[in-house]
Parts: sequence; structure tokens; C-alpha cells
Amino acid sequence: MYRICISILLLSFFSCIAQQKTQTFSADHPAITYTGRIDFSDPKLPTFYAPGVYFEFDYEGSYCDITLIDEALYGKNHNYISILIDQEPVQRLKLASKENKIRIGEKLAAGRHHVLICKGTESNIGSLALKNIQAEQIYKSLDHTTRKIEFYGNSITCGTGSNLSIPCGTGEWSDQHDAYAAYGPILARSLHAKWQLTSYSGIGLMHSCCDLKFTMPDIYDKINLRDNRINWNFSTYQPDLVCVTLGQNDGFQPAELFIKNYIDFLKKLRQKYPKAEILCLSSPMADPELKSYFALQLPEIVKRADDTNINYYLFQKSYNSGCDSHPDAQEHVQIAQELEHAILKQYNWKK
Repeated sequence: MYRICISILLLSFFSCIAQQKTQTFSADHPAITYTGRIDFSDPKLPTFYAPGVYFEFDYEGSYCDITLIDEALYGKNHNYISILIDQEPVQRLKLASKENKIRIGEKLAAGRHHVLICKGTESNIGSLALKNIQAEQIYKSLDHTTRKIEFYGNSITCGTGSNLSIPCGTGEWSDQHDAYAAYGPILARSLHAKWQLTSYSGIGLMHSCCDLKFTMPDIYDKINLRDNRINWNFSTYQPDLVCVTLGQNDGFQPAELFIKNYIDFLKKLRQKYPKAEILCLSSPMADPELKSYFALQLPEIVKRADDTNINYYLFQKSYNSGCDSHPDAQEHVQIAQELEHAILKQYNWKK
């Protein structure tokens, strides 16, 4: 009789657990932490365009559901996201419709779990918005970051052409985009820093490629880089370090003109970031001639900028194993490692 009673109690307990209802938490819940340029004009539907924007939270239970709204630009573009749960391998997922309900952690043991969702594709693929999270309970994640870094750049900084799980030249152009695994976020995670990517494929400092009608100084202060609109409030994210990786798409501009335009842009950044270190970088995919050009111009730019918190770094090699001669995923790791070594030495940072 005793064993029967225990069995009934256990069955009743597990039945109650199985019947527990999940709650729906709106996107403006205080447990959700957002990082990146995000449009909060509708707090119930925060919308983001740039690659690498991410949000995180903890949830209670064995799984949770998130609902993302994909702009589905031109009726066909769909964003990739990267999903990180606890210490599990990163899952890269392409959204399939305008409204996407995604189950996370279904096979995990019940308990408290950490989730990070990162937009993997860039502004010209379309925006993303978080609609809600469904879980037993959600909590604010513990924040282990001690620094903030922002990366201004072009397709290299976006992580374009880096993920070769779908071979180059097949599928859609965005199939090889992977901002979470680009050098900037890799570097930031290694240095226990938050990251923000203000980057756009084809963008230049004074000349953009691919029929773009704007350059980085035109759109650097916007949330929606693609349409050059929605002003960004710089006070919400004041980085300790700003990395500028521009010039690949400019090509060989007259030296004096390039120097002037670069210094003008640095002055804009300094107005927005009065205390940040600014590091001007050569292009990681530059050919020998363009590398030589950077080696001449960047030291002169830093010298004439006359700002003790502006420095430069020249990458030691070219990284071209991805699509269209961009760095591939492993090379992004190498770029991050090379840059990390330079930063630790230049700024005496500790890991």
C-alpha cells in the first residue's frame, strides 16, 4: 500500500509539472537585455537592422519559445540568426516566414538556462523584431562583460562570405553571412566585452562600391543603415574602444583627399565618443598594393589627427579564403586573434 501511495504521488507530481502553463512575456520585459542599434519607438516590437545586434535573457524550464518578425524584404529575403544556449554549440538558423515561432532548448534538462540571439545578416537583407517570449519564467542574465567595443566597417566586419556551410556561388547571397562569427564579436567575447557592428557591405569612407548612394560618414549615426534613417542616440552605448575598418571599397584615392576625409570622420566619432580609444585598421583582405597604401596613409592620418587616443594597426597578412575573396570563418578567428594581441599590447588591457 505504501509503495502504491508513493507511486500515485509521484505520478500526480509529474503530471502537474507536465501541465504547467507557460507565460507570454512581451518584448519590453525588463529581463531582456538588448545590445546594438535598435528602434524602440514601439517598445512592444523592438526592431533592428544591423548585423550583430543581439538580445539575451535567462528562462526557467526545459525549453522556451521566441517569436521573431522578419521583414521579408522584397517578399523573399530572410534573415539568419545565431542561437546560443548555455554552453551548447551555436545553432545558425535561417528564418522561413514573416512571423517565426522558434522553440529553444527542447532537449535540455529542466532548470535555468541562458539564451543569446544574434542577427547574423546585414541591413540590406531586412530588419528583425522580437515579438514575445513564451516560458515558465524569464530572468535578467548575469552580465559578465566589463567593456564595450564598436566596429565601423564594410562587408568584412559584417561577416559576409565567411560561412561556407553553403558553398560560395550557391543559394542566396546572404547564405554565407555570419555576423556572430565575424572577427568583431569573436574579439569582444574573448575580451569580455559587449559588441556593436556599424557595418554595411560595399561601404566606403569617401567612395562606396556596388552602386551605393552613401558612404559611412553619411549613415554612421543611423539605426537603419540601409535607408539612412532613424537617428541613433549615441549616449546609450559609449564604447571603450572604437575600431574603424574602412578603405577597402575606396580603392586608391588621392592621398591628401583620403587623409582629409578620414580625419573629418574621426572628428565626428570623437564628438560622439569623447572618452573612447579609437583604432584605425587596415583592411584584412587588402592585396599587396592596397596594404602598402594603408601603410603610408594610416600613420599620417593618426599623426595629423593630433589626438593621443587615436592609433592605428596594420594587419600582417591578407585573409581571402571566403566567398569573393573575403575572410572565411577560420580566418575571422585569426583576424580576431591578431587584433586582440595588438589591443592587449597597445592599451595594456588584461583578459
